[in-house]
Amino acid sequence: MSEQHPIEGMVDTVMSNLKDMVDVNIILGDPVESPDGTVILPISRVGYGFAVGGSEFKPNSGSQDSGSQDGSTDSKDQEYPFGGGAGGGISISPIGFLVVSSKGTQMIHIDKNAHLAEKLIDLAPQAVDKIQEMLGKAQKDRDKEKKDQDMDKEKKDQQE
Repeated sequence: MSEQHPIEGMVDTVMSNLKDMVDVNIILGDPVESPDGTVILPISRVGYGFAVGGSEFKPNSGSQDSGSQDGSTDSKDQEYPFGGGAGGGISISPIGFLVVSSKGTQMIHIDKNAHLAEKLIDLAPQAVDKIQEMLGKAQKDRDKEKKDQDMDKEKKDQQE
């Protein structure tokens, strides 16, 4: 069985540490129950990131250490010095509360401006209705204007 490369060890370490940090309670906090039976769940946005990198450095060709002890330069058996690093980060931002009561479920956002996309999706049907209404009104106005022009032309033709 071959020995694990140092970069693999670093990746394993970073991933196991991230797995230890990942917990559903980070995103959905502990529920709080009020006396009237309402349950409030704090909700957060979580972002993780990590990077791992490394390199093996070939010894200088002029050094006496570049070959094995018997003087041969068999590169397959030769181990090169390894240098590497790993880093990671986590970002946790509270976004709101999920309120579950006998009246229903409601999401209460902390920052109302942060959820513009959600609001746009909620308003999309109303916006489409307004646009259709405006287009319909514009078409009616054009039809009326054309009818008035036709009537004016007809009156002119009759007067002549």
